[in-house]
Amino acid sequence: MKIMIVDDEMDMRQSVSQWLALSGYDTETYASAEEALSHLSLDYAGIVVTDIRMPTMDGMTFLKKITAMDSTLPVILVTGHGDVPLAVEAMRLGAFDFLEKPFDPDLMTEIAKRAAQNRRIALDSRALRRELSDGSGLVEKLIGTSGVMQRLREDLLDWGQADGHVLIDGEIGTGKTLVAHALHAVGPRAGRKIIAFSCAAWSEDQLVTKLFGPTADGTLPLVEEARGGTLCLEDIEAMCHPAQSRLLAFMNEQGTPPQTRIIAICNDHAPDKTVEGALRPDLFYRLSALTIILPPLRQRGEDILTIFTQMAQKFSEEYGCDTPILTTQEAAQLLQAPWPGNVRQLINITERAVLQSRRGLGAVV
Repeated sequence: MKIMIVDDEMDMRQSVSQWLALSGYDTETYASAEEALSHLSLDYAGIVVTDIRMPTMDGMTFLKKITAMDSTLPVILVTGHGDVPLAVEAMRLGAFDFLEKPFDPDLMTEIAKRAAQNRRIALDSRALRRELSDGSGLVEKLIGTSGVMQRLREDLLDWGQADGHVLIDGEIGTGKTLVAHALHAVGPRAGRKIIAFSCAAWSEDQLVTKLFGPTADGTLPLVEEARGGTLCLEDIEAMCHPAQSRLLAFMNEQGTPPQTRIIAICNDHAPDKTVEGALRPDLFYRLSALTIILPPLRQRGEDILTIFTQMAQKFSEEYGCDTPILTTQEAAQLLQAPWPGNVRQLINITERAVLQSRRGLGAVV
């Protein structure tokens, strides 16, 4: 995930870039909003950190142009001490957050982390909507011939037609977001919106406002934007108690069958935490009317080589090169790996193998 840093002061650009780079981010810097804008696109894989006070095009104008192009692209504004009212106005116009100079670098990193998470979900949702809008990508995306995958595909086709709310659980990288979008795509709500929202990417007040309103810029709160369709709540275990109460009230008001389907996704699997423990009991039982638990890849041994082969063919077509052939030793390494990152990790390794094969280095896994 990239972070675009825009500031007319070189020292500020460099210091922000260095700190975020140390935190593991890929940064790119620009001295003007005009230059930065020329490098942005609808599917820009990153976020923007920009100063407000700049010559020619200032941060507020830059923000308006970004939101007009892509309202889901998070913009973090950096303000001087006297610019806080201006920053508040920027939040009303759609800014993700703001930092007041001088700011704590750790706070900047934390805000950037939340913004990047929010952006990643938005991009994933957009891509999945394109590929699964008619449900035809379901079989292609959910790769595997194991019994558990066959049952999962059957369950999705059945539960996609149901009205009950759904709780999706499983380790990171098992495909929970894909399953949520597939449920929406194969059901009667496919023609309506699916709104994806991360409960962990916002502060408590922002979360409540984003979901239930009233919004500062007059846009519809997400429960209204998703009405008649599906509201997908990622990181449900991070939802604060005031938001849990509001969500339960919203669900109760809908009656049966619900007008809006709620799909909740649990992503935190710390040893001392459970989604049942994080949610108030009445909300948990409402959300878990239908529960899907995705198996880790290490329990789907017969699918590992199938996933590698299909994804290798896909990446080879994208990069215009031959599909790498696994040696017996490499295949054994794949089958014996613990896969803490599950399918997502295997896909990343497959892409790397294709790139290395293209350079004549062999399919090193």
